Amino acid sequence: MGEQEGIRLQKVLAQAGVASRRTAEILIEQGRVEVDGTVVTEFGMRVDPAVSVIRVDGERIPPTSAHVYLVLNKPRGVVTTMADPQGRPCIADYVQDRPERLFHIGRLDTDTEGLLLLTNHGEFAHRLTHPSYEVSKTYVAEVDGNVKPAVLRSLLDGIELDDGPAQADTVKVISSIRGRTLIQISLHEGRNRIVRRMFDAVGHPVKRLTRTAIGPVRRGNLHTGDLRELDHKELGQLLDLVDL
Repeated sequence: MGEQEGIRLQKVLAQAGVASRRTAEILIEQGRVEVDGTVVTEFGMRVDPAVSVIRVDGERIPPTSAHVYLVLNKPRGVVTTMADPQGRPCIADYVQDRPERLFHIGRLDTDTEGLLLLTNHGEFAHRLTHPSYEVSKTYVAEVDGNVKPAVLRSLLDGIELDDGPAQADTVKVISSIRGRTLIQISLHEGRNRIVRRMFDAVGHPVKRLTRTAIGPVRRGNLHTGDLRELDHKELGQLLDLVDL
């Protein structure tokens, strides 16, 4: 990049909504800004925001992009597809006012509710669903029966399914009452109906299942059926997780 090519770093930070240009200069002066792994303390640096990896206080600042990154709290009974020949409710019903051509990242089965990411960025979607990047997903499952500690240990140690072994990263009981147990489980797996099949295998069929997190993206106050854009922090962390 030539001397006058690129955009001044403080302008990039301002355009990203991190701070005003003046405050951005203070952040640079304080050594709180990194570009491609190097701390920057001079104001004149020019960068290509589409290529450079910029961080403030260690947090990735996503580049300004034509791509969109959305999260939907999918309701139970909605099919994870952009069109359904049977006329059932589907994902397209929740993004029909968006001008972009969107597609969903991964799936949730029809009876499962919770977080689903949508984007028009193909490489981002491909990497998020690729097992080599191991992006963790967290679920809350209501299952039949009172789950004993030995069952939790078996989920952590790994169990054998008909298409290979499956293993939880974390699992804990939230509550147990009247023959039902509420369990939080996190795993990197992306196989079809994997959580339901794991609980079937240990003798505790799932009655209700909700995905509450995808990597750093949490459900928070997002109501069922609502859609929002990922914030800068969430997107920056996901870009880091998939090496983009």
